[in-house]
Amino acid sequence: MLLLPAVALTALASVGTAQAESAPGCAGTVQIGSTGYVKKNGTIIASVKQFKGCGKNWAYTYVWDSYAAQPGGFSSSAAMVVNGDRDFNSNVNGRNKQDVWSKGTKTLTKCTRAYGEVWGDGNVYWGQTDERC
Repeated sequence: MLLLPAVALTALASVGTAQAESAPGCAGTVQIGSTGYVKKNGTIIASVKQFKGCGKNWAYTYVWDSYAAQPGGFSSSAAMVVNGDRDFNSNVNGRNKQDVWSKGTKTLTKCTRAYGEVWGDGNVYWGQTDERC
């Protein structure tokens, strides 16, 4: 009987959080830095994370279930910010995709942060991680 509540709590804790932890084509990615959040009117609608692996940095955006389930659809993107400038070459967009990985950048020796956007109701909401040097 005691396991059931613990299992239920564990399941609830994972709702809305990013599940994918490996960039496309790179199974050995690990998160670096803190998780950033995309907010709409103070409510979190997506998570933004930065990963390293395979000699590259990667940005990852995960749109939370609560926002993804709303009618009308959405778009999301993930990109790297390198030395304070957004790297548009790393940008990847997804229509109605809850998880989007940027293209990997060979920037492990530079100051980087992950940047994510979500839009679909006429507004663009964005968030980013802390900078890692």
